[in-house]
Amino acid sequence: MQSLRTVMDPELHISIVDLGLIYDVNIVGQKIKILMTLTTPGCPLAPVIDSMVKEAVSRIKGVSLGDISVELEWDPPWTREMMSEEGRAQLGMI
Repeated sequence: MQSLRTVMDPELHISIVDLGLIYDVNIVGQKIKILMTLTTPGCPLAPVIDSMVKEAVSRIKGVSLGDISVELEWDPPWTREMMSEEGRAQLGMI
């Protein structure tokens, strides 16, 4: 999660963790599966965010790009309530 906090949404400039986009991180051996969503299903930046997530996690010692998979999930759909308090504060929503 610490590595994923370094990934900033390209439009909102807030961590994808604080936006509430990360649903689960499953680690089995060397394989890392990240279950996440996006703020909208038709987000044109999906491939960019996917690459940013993989790049950030691959910086962990002993992890290679081939060990990482990112799966997009749309249920439950993202809502503002999924954001952390810090994320809401950054957007002036508190």
